[in-house]
Amino acid sequence: MRGGCRLFPLLLLALLRGLCHGREPAPGAVTCGSVLKLLNTRHSVRLHSHEVKYGSGSGQQSVTGVEASDDANSYWRIRGKSDGSCQRGTPVKCGQAIRLTHVNTGKNLHTHHFPSPLSNNQEVSAFGDDGEGDDLDIWIVQCSGTYWEREDAVRFKHVGTEVFLSITGEQYGHPIRGQREVHGMPTANHHNYWKAMEGVFIKPSMDPAKHDEL
Repeated sequence: MRGGCRLFPLLLLALLRGLCHGREPAPGAVTCGSVLKLLNTRHSVRLHSHEVKYGSGSGQQSVTGVEASDDANSYWRIRGKSDGSCQRGTPVKCGQAIRLTHVNTGKNLHTHHFPSPLSNNQEVSAFGDDGEGDDLDIWIVQCSGTYWEREDAVRFKHVGTEVFLSITGEQYGHPIRGQREVHGMPTANHHNYWKAMEGVFIKPSMDPAKHDEL
């Protein structure tokens, strides 16, 4: 009995160490399958797309920033680099490769070597059909902890061209007057921080077998 009493503090210490090491995801982790809006923290606009194509560059579906918080065209679904690589409810890790699929049009957040129409940075568009595009739809989530937390400001770095998803404030005229240009920038700075806002967040789980694959 005395030996058991001496072991108890050691077992308790081991348990506390396990909790401190972050083996379980925090309740506020952004998870695969979640649908959310993304706010640019510098310019206070949400990442947006719609069935309006660029009149120059690639001619693909345009991606902009809007001030309104209630616009239904600002929802994006978190998906994996490939089907099955980001299962529903699995917390997104810092450094993980993801796709952002525009809910209303089924196109993926995309960039490529075309100049953006206003700032002459790199054009960001929405591309593909029913969530399927190409390798230029893949972004790395850059954050400071283990997981992408909803309260964190994060960056999205493009895998193919190494630019950061950014806004610097340029505004469009007709037919999307007042909306901001979204583009890719080669440097990490205060124009490319984003925060998860409104949405439907799938409950975090460390057991992906319990969830459907995307």
